[in-house]
Amino acid sequence: MVENEPSADEPSTQQPTGKQAREAKPRGRGRPRSFDRATALEKALLIFWERGYEATSVSDLTRAMGIGPPSLYAAFGDKRTLFAEVLVEYGQTHGSVPGRALDEEPTARAGFERMLRDVARAFTEPGHPHGCMVIHAATNCSTPEVEETLRAHRNANVADFERRIRADIAAGHLPPDVDARALALHVAAVFQGMSQQARDGASAEDLDRVAGLAMRAWPPAPTFARTESAEA
Repeated sequence: MVENEPSADEPSTQQPTGKQAREAKPRGRGRPRSFDRATALEKALLIFWERGYEATSVSDLTRAMGIGPPSLYAAFGDKRTLFAEVLVEYGQTHGSVPGRALDEEPTARAGFERMLRDVARAFTEPGHPHGCMVIHAATNCSTPEVEETLRAHRNANVADFERRIRADIAAGHLPPDVDARALALHVAAVFQGMSQQARDGASAEDLDRVAGLAMRAWPPAPTFARTESAEA
């Protein structure tokens, strides 16, 4: 409250100073943000990753992010809007490991083997919850829009896996009779299973062995493809 405020019938001749001047500023502009948005977003990501979407409340988020509900709504919108932004952030940071492995290897087979071995380490790293956030966030999810978003993410991954496998078939790196859809689902199932095993306490070494076994299900490359690879 402004100190020494004149009555409604008595205009003030004093110029506001100090506290009065600060309180007299127009309120329409709102207060400047007093927290780092990127840091708050990372904290929200971690709490969603740890608890899943449905089990994370707004009070959980504000406590983890160190901000009040008005600041959360002003900066990020509601819980669902915040989670949508968290998904993008996850894909660009912690969740970028699979895509990077697939993009940097010359064949789908090499890319998937590297992907599974890389996530064996990423899923068990200290400093963040274990497993894959996109998979764990769906646990007991009863919000249809969020459930559909997460399902769409998983299905998009399977479609990308299948596309890469078909490209290998077309290039002669895999036999022409390979069931690309089944092989893509196999990789996705192993990936998702490794995520849950990491949540349950499996070590990076445990998961690396799983990755090695999973790759044994891949059909061998045609003879001429193996010869070209050896010559290269």
